[in-house]
Amino acid sequence: DIADFEGVRNNMLIGYGLVVGLPGTGDTLSRSIFTRESLIGMLERLGVNSRDTNLRTQNVAAVMVTATLPPFARQGSRIDVIVSSSGDAGSLQGGTLLMTPLRGPDGRVYAVAQGPISVGGFRPGRTPVRGEKNHTTTGRISGGGIIEKEVIVDLEQKEQLTLVLINPDFTTSSRIAQAVNAGLGGDVAKPIDATAVAVNIPE
Repeated sequence: DIADFEGVRNNMLIGYGLVVGLPGTGDTLSRSIFTRESLIGMLERLGVNSRDTNLRTQNVAAVMVTATLPPFARQGSRIDVIVSSSGDAGSLQGGTLLMTPLRGPDGRVYAVAQGPISVGGFRPGRTPVRGEKNHTTTGRISGGGIIEKEVIVDLEQKEQLTLVLINPDFTTSSRIAQAVNAGLGGDVAKPIDATAVAVNIPE
């Protein structure tokens, strides 16, 4: 409740993808060139040549997909993802996210997301009207991400752990060290500063 282990933390993931199946509330391809090129590229990977076709569909939207990779998450585990429109789509309601790789800060793919989007708002038409409620250009896919690569945190090989206080305080840091020493029956914990407490792992 008051401290975390140094190096054991959440990791942010991000990806770019396409949402399909929108009821005419998607991006305008003539204005959202990146959506048009993404759609053409996806169709070509599926064996459909649409390079010279005048695409006019309004059922597709380009989106940014974000997620949080929790510590100790294993391959095959599921995580929630947030889908946000990056074009001029009026609403993501009723749409389905196509398979989207999610990358970490190092550029590696750690998860893949796909599935129907749940939107917490409502907009009757393409343009904003009085009946609009909440945001319809951002949605969530519960359990829509599958972890493909684990972030290894090897605690077994460590000889020392560092507790990092959520709210830095010299008094709290000192009391944490006292409590750990009392619990383990030895002088193994030492406050480093107001933020951290070093704990030597006994044999």
